[in-house]
Amino acid sequence: MSDQAGLDFLVDRSDWKQHRFVEAPVPPLGDGEVLFRVDRFALTANNISYALAGDLLGYWRFFPAADGWGRIPAMGFADVVESKHPQVKVGTRCFGFYPMSRYLKIEPSSVGAGGISDGAAHRAGLAAAYNQYTPTESDNLYRPQDEDALMLMRGLFFTSFLADDFVADRAFGEDAVLISSASSKTSIALGHQVSTSGRARSIGLTSQRNADFVRRLGCYDEVATYDQVRELDAARPTVYVDMAGDKGVLRAVHEHLGDSLKHSCAIGATHWEQSAGDDSDLPGPKPEFFFAPAQIAKRSEDWGPAELQRKLGEAWSGFRRFSEGWLEVQRGYGSEALARAYDDTVAGRCEPQHGHVLSLWEAP
Repeated sequence: MSDQAGLDFLVDRSDWKQHRFVEAPVPPLGDGEVLFRVDRFALTANNISYALAGDLLGYWRFFPAADGWGRIPAMGFADVVESKHPQVKVGTRCFGFYPMSRYLKIEPSSVGAGGISDGAAHRAGLAAAYNQYTPTESDNLYRPQDEDALMLMRGLFFTSFLADDFVADRAFGEDAVLISSASSKTSIALGHQVSTSGRARSIGLTSQRNADFVRRLGCYDEVATYDQVRELDAARPTVYVDMAGDKGVLRAVHEHLGDSLKHSCAIGATHWEQSAGDDSDLPGPKPEFFFAPAQIAKRSEDWGPAELQRKLGEAWSGFRRFSEGWLEVQRGYGSEALARAYDDTVAGRCEPQHGHVLSLWEAP
């Protein structure tokens, strides 16, 4: 493969374990278009959730691919290497939603203090938050030394921040928030938010393999393994946040807690292979999918975009300090490193403290 050509990582939309790399010419630009060179991006279990919801929530539409194949989005940093837009300068470095590729061409529909918005036709109707590219020079969360942490956790932290805010805003009357896949980074962020707020007890639900790691984190007031679900306090008003997507665990939680379960919220699918099954007859509240962009829209209207960003920045600072005690960044370069990290992530072989930051360019 040429070290200058475009390169895309594609997965089979009917079987995510199957993947391939496709070399392509560098996209030519038309008037008003911008070309990013994708520097590096993060790969976590959250990306597998994007694949799971690819058709339901339109994640496959962000970066179109050949029929039957998909380009999974990832949070990353990229640099503008060519611009035919008068307001976008070459050299601008942006945080945003990128494909696992070497290049991305966008068609800016607006450029301003909030960032660069891609107005490409295939993105029409998709969540606006994911169409934004934020220049580092105007990003209030950006610090050069935090780039890896921002790629790995900013997006999922924002999801957790919004999920915690959603639960608080809806006032379900819970005394505890039960969070599955407690070793995943999205769950850790949510556990941290819940426990630091003091509004309710944060309870982490995890595998026996990861139980010691989860207990050492200190962001959960209580930790239980999946085989201990029926030992939880069944009288305590609880909100369940399902990051695992495991229908067996979901049923066990609903059957054990019953009327004490005040809300059942689905966010992730770290246990995606156990996600099939009928949940229409579950006792307690019907599980509802949490869509973060909807809460962004609500709070932008309630508080204003500037206040939302201020609250997010304050919360991120606390979580970033907390993460320094456990997060270990694992960097990888080239197609083999990406394929290996992807296979490990899909198979659930990654250590919870590790964070994969990858690039389709060779090591500098």
